[in-house]
Amino acid sequence: MTRKLHLNTLNQRFQKAQPEEIIRWAIEEFRPRIVLTSSFQTESVALLHMVSEIDPNQPILFLETGWHFQETLEFKRKLMELLGLTNVLELKADPTKRQASIDESGGKPYEKDPDHCCLINKVEPLQRALREFDAWISGIRRSQSKRREDISIVEEYQGDLIKINPLANVTSGDIWWYIKEHRLPKHPLFDQGYLSIGCWPCTKPVQPGDDERSGRWAGLEKTECGIHAFLKPKQAKPEKPVREAKEEGEGI
Repeated sequence: MTRKLHLNTLNQRFQKAQPEEIIRWAIEEFRPRIVLTSSFQTESVALLHMVSEIDPNQPILFLETGWHFQETLEFKRKLMELLGLTNVLELKADPTKRQASIDESGGKPYEKDPDHCCLINKVEPLQRALREFDAWISGIRRSQSKRREDISIVEEYQGDLIKINPLANVTSGDIWWYIKEHRLPKHPLFDQGYLSIGCWPCTKPVQPGDDERSGRWAGLEKTECGIHAFLKPKQAKPEKPVREAKEEGEGI
């Protein structure tokens, strides 16, 4: 990729922009070497609808781990048909590695070592796929969890990969307004308390008052599968002064 982007300028430009504007810019700027990832759960619907309105043939990656809820797979098929999505690609683990992890764990790699399970079934397949692209559209939002509250709208990583988070400023309430406004469906497990859905062995309903991702790996310190953590920033964010860090409780 030879283009030079000024991240600060772009992030200032998009700070109050609607997600559709950001998505359109990203697709037009990077086409055909841009990809979207989606887990096809309820809060994926808004972003998928926005993308379908701009380019229904936009490449979309779905991480097929082999442990999705059947409801998720059925919802994925429903959305593809409803939104006219014509370029959804499934990513799978290296079959030899996957089988070895199953054999070594007595059939339950997600219990024995969930980090390694995510590495084999999610992180590594996505790493391989992203080598073919210059830009990646993600649906993560700042309001989803503490781990995500500092994300930027446009980010640059080593390897010259640009990551675009068009929903960074969007709240769960905004997502629900959009879903209702456009009469879009919700994941069939949502009304049972599954606000964030991953693989069935590692997902539980969210308890009232907890953040929407608290049902993922419940009872463990693990809060992320790793696909939004393996990239290394091209330029590290400047460190905050000691006094400012103290005031914000960032520990000394």
